[in-house]
Amino acid sequence: MVKPGAGVVRSAVVSAGLAASLLLSGCGGTPKMDVTASCEFLNNDTFKPEGNQQQQSKQIAAHYHEIADKLAPEIGNPIKEMAAIMDEAAGSSLGAATQDQQEKLKVQFNKIGEYCK
Repeated sequence: MVKPGAGVVRSAVVSAGLAASLLLSGCGGTPKMDVTASCEFLNNDTFKPEGNQQQQSKQIAAHYHEIADKLAPEIGNPIKEMAAIMDEAAGSSLGAATQDQQEKLKVQFNKIGEYCK
């Protein structure tokens, strides 16, 4: 004999399992742009940080984190690296990228440049 309300619990469990499955499989994730659309997006991106150097570095890092997953992996992965570099820069006492960090950013820009010409 089935207890009253058991069907509600069972369907809630099935619904939760389906939702988790969709999220894990990527069906519920953020759709990614292709390379061409990613390059076009970057070329038209009008983001401008404000404030002092540390505030700007934080804003740049946040912007990079925000857009990286929306872009094609060929473009998004270097931007994720750039976000991590800018997180480090923002966390420093000066809030600015060091010479070494600037070189690392340049390497990532060049990777993007291989696709966005």
